[in-house]
Amino acid sequence: MTELLAPNSLAAHAGVTSTSGHDALRADIRRLSTMLGRTLVHHGGPELLDLVEQVRKLARDGGPEITALLSGLDAGTAVALARAFSQYFQLANIAEQRHRAAELAATHPDGHGPLRRLMGRLAGSADTQEVQDVLARAELRPVFTAHPTESSRQSVLAILRRVADGLDRGASDDDLESLVELLWQTDELRPGKPTVADEARAIGWYMEQLGRGAVPELLAEFEREVRAAGFTVPPDARPLVLGCWVGGDRDGNPNVTPAVTREVLELYSDRALRIHEGLVEELIGELSISTRVIGVSEELRASLARDRRALPEVHDRFIRLNANEPYRLKLSYVQARLAHTRTRSEHVPGRDYLGPDGYVEDLAVIDRSLRGHLGARIADGTLARALRTARALGLHLAELDVREHSRRHHEALGAVYDALGELDRPYAELTREERTELLSRELDHGRPLIRRRYGLPAEAVDVLGVFDLLHEVQHQYGPQVARTYIVSMCQGVDDLLAVAVLSREAFMVELRHDPRSSIDLVPLFETVEELSQAGPLLDGLLSVPGYRQHVRNRGDLQEVMLGYSDSNKGAGITTSQWEIHRAQRQLRDVAAGHGVRLRLFHGRGGSVGRGGGPSAEAVASAPYGSVDATMKVTEQGEVVSDKYSLPALAHDNLEIMLAAMLEATLLHQSSRWDDATLERWDEAMTVVSDAARTAYAGLVSRPGLPEFFTAATPVDELGELNVGSRPSRRPGSGDRTLDDLRAIPWVFGWTQTRMVVPGWYGLGSGLAAARAAGYGEQLDEMREWAFFTNLLGNVEMTLAKTDLRIARFYVEELVDPALHPVFDDIVAEHASTLREVLRLTGSPTLLARHPVLRHTLAVRASYLEPLHHLQVELLSQRRRTSEPDADLQRALLLTINGIAAGLRNTG
Repeated sequence: MTELLAPNSLAAHAGVTSTSGHDALRADIRRLSTMLGRTLVHHGGPELLDLVEQVRKLARDGGPEITALLSGLDAGTAVALARAFSQYFQLANIAEQRHRAAELAATHPDGHGPLRRLMGRLAGSADTQEVQDVLARAELRPVFTAHPTESSRQSVLAILRRVADGLDRGASDDDLESLVELLWQTDELRPGKPTVADEARAIGWYMEQLGRGAVPELLAEFEREVRAAGFTVPPDARPLVLGCWVGGDRDGNPNVTPAVTREVLELYSDRALRIHEGLVEELIGELSISTRVIGVSEELRASLARDRRALPEVHDRFIRLNANEPYRLKLSYVQARLAHTRTRSEHVPGRDYLGPDGYVEDLAVIDRSLRGHLGARIADGTLARALRTARALGLHLAELDVREHSRRHHEALGAVYDALGELDRPYAELTREERTELLSRELDHGRPLIRRRYGLPAEAVDVLGVFDLLHEVQHQYGPQVARTYIVSMCQGVDDLLAVAVLSREAFMVELRHDPRSSIDLVPLFETVEELSQAGPLLDGLLSVPGYRQHVRNRGDLQEVMLGYSDSNKGAGITTSQWEIHRAQRQLRDVAAGHGVRLRLFHGRGGSVGRGGGPSAEAVASAPYGSVDATMKVTEQGEVVSDKYSLPALAHDNLEIMLAAMLEATLLHQSSRWDDATLERWDEAMTVVSDAARTAYAGLVSRPGLPEFFTAATPVDELGELNVGSRPSRRPGSGDRTLDDLRAIPWVFGWTQTRMVVPGWYGLGSGLAAARAAGYGEQLDEMREWAFFTNLLGNVEMTLAKTDLRIARFYVEELVDPALHPVFDDIVAEHASTLREVLRLTGSPTLLARHPVLRHTLAVRASYLEPLHHLQVELLSQRRRTSEPDADLQRALLLTINGIAAGLRNTG
């Protein structure tokens, strides 16, 4: 019998899990790899294909022969070899995505997925008004971020998408082989570091495809399932919208200037307008309804009269053809307004759209007229799709978040206050408590703090420029275009009050006369220290009258972002996950105490070490009551192409997250466990976390660890791969430290060598310590706790991708023997973690419950081994010369690319 897991299981997230799916996948991979082999012969002769096979076999044997062979290769041949193995994984990945989509579809053979199952549970048993209230304010927002770990170029990904399409439609071998040939002749490496605009164009492609396909299609399915269950979706509901950081994330990226942010917003708007213009053109072709046959609403007639006054040239052009076809005439006016919106220099009421509301209303007028005149079935077609698309995308495609370091706001305010000369000492010398008192008074007084006619202090120009830009674009594109400002390294109430004052100075916050606010101010808690104080900080913030009024202005909704990457890098996966879980409890209770609804924004990466893993299981493992109809979650790096390249996968991923968010809101508002049980588990988990953190701290604080990491991994070379516009290290002075290194290269480097330390280190020590302290019974009970099982499952998957035999090869060849004891610590902790995880899962080996997936990963590992051996040899050569040959450098970067593709979810 075929084993088929639920779509939100860890195994299904990681790959194909059924026997039939595995067999079909292997057939596709054999077909594509055979074509790749012929391409290698075509370009490099049979000698190249023979070399590839020889390296693969020798790497599998692991003897000294593979080292001797690789050390004797010239750099040009090394490039060809690295490309061959890398492209194998690229082709294997796209084939796997295709079969994963098919397998997900097979989990609901009736054509209905988790939304149907959820609505079926709610129908007839849930409180109707409660469900309707949730549907009215439901909003899932996947946020595509400016942290790329996608090492493949868009040109390469486009070819791979064509390969998937070819497999789907049963293309001939000749057609597919031409694509494999094209892939070989396309450079995998970017010629230079991408600009922020380059990143925006790349991520904009994905968001445009989602806006054209998965988003409106899922919203249509959502409406059908809701109606079938006896509920209704309010007309102005926005259950699914897109978010983005690319062009707004200023923290640590000097390339994100106000001018660049505007450029990016224009780029996104252009893509949104293209989608809407295509749908309007389609509607003009479809809605041939004539008043000679059936009537229309007086509302539509009145709107046409207003349109004629505003756009007489459109009337003159189309009235002869469409005199009796009012819907086509109305849509011609809509079409003209969209065109004017694209090209305008300033808004002219009636001639273009200021934000999406006018566009939505124009479509709604048509919708109401059709439904009022026997045209409901017609309205349910392309017009309904256009309305759903308009409400979800607006005229901006995705809502842009801005993020900035808390220090920058205080520097700007310090320059302003010091120029005013009102304080008895420089602003920078004030304590946090003094700054909180000062800024609270400032919000209460409501005076203009910045005297713009006298000019701005130089230190404040750039920061104020961002707030001014946000105010401008909200009036140009509508308030939804950019209305979230995230404060990183938020450690005190004053860090948010500083942003509130600056937002007021840009006319986005008014607390006294006609109270209103057009921006959400969001604290980001990243380190475990910040997470542990998240509740008290939010309590202090909401206790400030001026800030509480601001939240009231925003509908009593407060967003809080939780950072997974830095907390993991600083304290290890166990403590990171536990502190994030506890922070959610604190924030939930504090928000409820102040009568405020909470929206949590989960800053998750692709790898387990950065919060990755199945999104639905993460939602299900959250504390009860912490999900309240809205949720944001980051999507970044290679996860974007993995989850959203293929329309079917994109649809399923979004549906799974939407259903999970609604289920947590409607069915998990009270604890599944009694207080006594949770107290026992909390006590045990705290012991686990404390011991795990101690073990992890012992590793990262160990003398020589920075040198070990730099020597054993290709982290320095990663910066030359041109995967993003942001520097891989924070600005520092003197010798580099691990604190300077960002979380992404930290995880990426460990993963390349198969140590994958951030994904598991410390948990073994933590579990062993808890068992030794007498908590063994509690640990066994905790296998029923969603939080704990999610942590164990993610670590188990990471352990399955860890291979210390390969890692030892890196260490022995590249690391000073004096530093080898660091690796001994890693080996010891790995043994402990493996032992403890298997003890709790009750399995003899990792993934024993998922033998098909285990076999799939083993096959991948056999093809990864040659790339690891080649990478070690090339790193060794690279470090022996101060001026490496260009081909040597290229070959090395290609191995990084190939290993990332082979492992997936690396950053």
